[in-house]
Amino acid sequence: MVTTPRLPHAPSAPLPELEAFLEPLHVHFKRSESRHAMERYLTGLLTEHPNKNCDTLAQVVPGTSEQSLQGLLTNMRWDEHALNNQRVARLHALRTEGDGVLIIDDMGFPKQGNASVGVARQYSGALGKVDNCQVTVNLTYAERTIAWPLATRLYLPEKWANDAARRTKAHVPDEVRFQTKAEIALDLLDWALAEGIPFVAVTSDADYGDQPFFLDQLERRTLRYVMPVRRDFTVRASLERGSERADALIAAQPKRAWQTLSWREGSKGRLRARFVALRCWRQSDSVRWVEGWLIGEVPARGQAGDPRWYWSNFPLETPLARLVEYAHRRHQVERFHQDAKTLLGWDQYQGRRWDGFHRHAVLVMLAYSFLVWSEWQQRAQRGNPGRRAFSPSAGSPTPIPGGGPSAGARLAASACH
Repeated sequence: MVTTPRLPHAPSAPLPELEAFLEPLHVHFKRSESRHAMERYLTGLLTEHPNKNCDTLAQVVPGTSEQSLQGLLTNMRWDEHALNNQRVARLHALRTEGDGVLIIDDMGFPKQGNASVGVARQYSGALGKVDNCQVTVNLTYAERTIAWPLATRLYLPEKWANDAARRTKAHVPDEVRFQTKAEIALDLLDWALAEGIPFVAVTSDADYGDQPFFLDQLERRTLRYVMPVRRDFTVRASLERGSERADALIAAQPKRAWQTLSWREGSKGRLRARFVALRCWRQSDSVRWVEGWLIGEVPARGQAGDPRWYWSNFPLETPLARLVEYAHRRHQVERFHQDAKTLLGWDQYQGRRWDGFHRHAVLVMLAYSFLVWSEWQQRAQRGNPGRRAFSPSAGSPTPIPGGGPSAGARLAASACH
């Protein structure tokens, strides 16, 4: 397939579809200079230029400067939280299936030195190791056919949180205190509840599911969940029996107890695995034993993958296929992380300040939401909501008009694929 090389430079005039998307958000920018800087920043994030910091974007986006773009992230007056709330409300106005799952996950940003806010030698699940990096806790909304980011917050290590001089230099707000990642995740969930975001379940990775404190807090909020847990997660098959590891109990189940289930279409056909579910008890943070589902997963014939284990508090009558589908929506947050980094430059912020880091993150989520919103409009016009969630990276490279990278052209080609 022959394609026209995509140009790294942005058009001088705003993209009409982007301008229409941003118009309701102008209320957050009192001055025309800040509205213009926001549009130019978003346009830069949507280009094919590989480097997306204020310096490089100013070189490929006409009508702006590094000073203007940097000022948008630090000195200009606008409320990134209010902007993000309106973005989320607008996406929830789309007509969808309404069975969203909230996904909690971490993302690591490798960094040199020790001056950037929150940077430290710490474990990053995305990197799979301890490294010098920043780590965010993220909340994502995912249905079967649409997904978008909700909120993000930087994890501030305890040494950072207790260092007044570093806090002042990095403009960390006084109200920000040390919180574990689980506590930050709960704050983000509380925000989603306060905003009235409808959802049917919560999922994450095993770093959260393995914490009795976190599971207890979900249940105190009367939230349903399907959480991955590690193989040594402690359960009881009955209250009369002793404690067992999840992997040992699952491995002891007879072959007839297992069933093959599929949950979505993959690049090589339907994804499927074999599952078994047992009604068990887990230990809570207060040494109580709490009833729920222990679910085991192993690859089906012809499928690759590792064994997995889940804990869920859904009621007894819940079909196992539904729990499996909810748990496997987590792949959508991994796609978002990849797209946000490789296409939209989330990991390329070079400033050192708390406000700049979070404003850049909000604008990256806004750019991603524009792509989702535009593609969903095209689906609605075709009368086909689709079978899988949109990802900007889906499909092959597409031709770009000579005037600059057209988001509309990219979206139409992505939808066809």
